[in-house]
Amino acid sequence: MYQDIILDHYRKPHNRAGELEGEDAHVHHSNPLCGDEMDLRIRVDGDRLDAVVFDGDGCSISQASASAMTQAVGGRDLDDVLDLSEQFRLMMHGEEPPRIDELEDGIAFQGVAKFPVRVKCALLGWMAVKDAIETYRSGDAAHAVTHE
Repeated sequence: MYQDIILDHYRKPHNRAGELEGEDAHVHHSNPLCGDEMDLRIRVDGDRLDAVVFDGDGCSISQASASAMTQAVGGRDLDDVLDLSEQFRLMMHGEEPPRIDELEDGIAFQGVAKFPVRVKCALLGWMAVKDAIETYRSGDAAHAVTHE
């Protein structure tokens, strides 16, 4: 079942777009081990994540995880998005996070924790949204941040 969810997000990604009208922050993340590249853009309304989109190339895990992430975090309070990103990180390190059900389709990636070389792939989008929020909050949202 979980494999089907991952494949569905990879084949038909949600919120995949090169641009976001009215974006408030843009970050670029890469995973040199796998060759994953991702640009992630957010738009904020008040203290709520109004929109999040990603674009890039990479393995099925990185692209599918980013798609699942955009669905799980869209419309949430920024602090809640940061907490969910931490919940996903804990899950990728083999822990059972208390809010696992709120990861929505992100729970399908729980088995990736058994493959340490793939963990960074699954985390790419989740860490990018965290950095985008931090970039937005720092007031330096006009500059893209690059992380490896």
